[in-house]
Amino acid sequence: MRLTLRDELPFTTVTLVHGGSSIEVPNVLVDTGSASTLMNADIVSELGIVPEPSDRLRTLRGVGGREVVFARRIDRIAVAGRGLDAFEIEIGGMDYGFDINGILGMDFLRAAQAVMNLGDLTLTFL
Repeated sequence: MRLTLRDELPFTTVTLVHGGSSIEVPNVLVDTGSASTLMNADIVSELGIVPEPSDRLRTLRGVGGREVVFARRIDRIAVAGRGLDAFEIEIGGMDYGFDINGILGMDFLRAAQAVMNLGDLTLTFL
């Protein structure tokens, strides 16, 4: 699948499935510098995923600062036909000052055996 380059960063669309519902999430950054996959709380609320009193909060640290998130195991996450079942994502506000709905991190990229070709801006899978 072809990646979209915005501000010199690679973006893709991700499909999330949970509780019998499915959504397409555009503007997801493919980020080999992120250990985990993170989705915008407003987006995943469409799947009925909201914070619960029993959720343990985590603090993520990155170039953009710190963010408090909670984790949830979703039924499926897929990119370009390659999906992983029972996959844990982190969920947060993602207020970074630009249009981004999620970050596809190394946890997904490694488990899905992704191959990113930066020369032709493609993401394929072994």
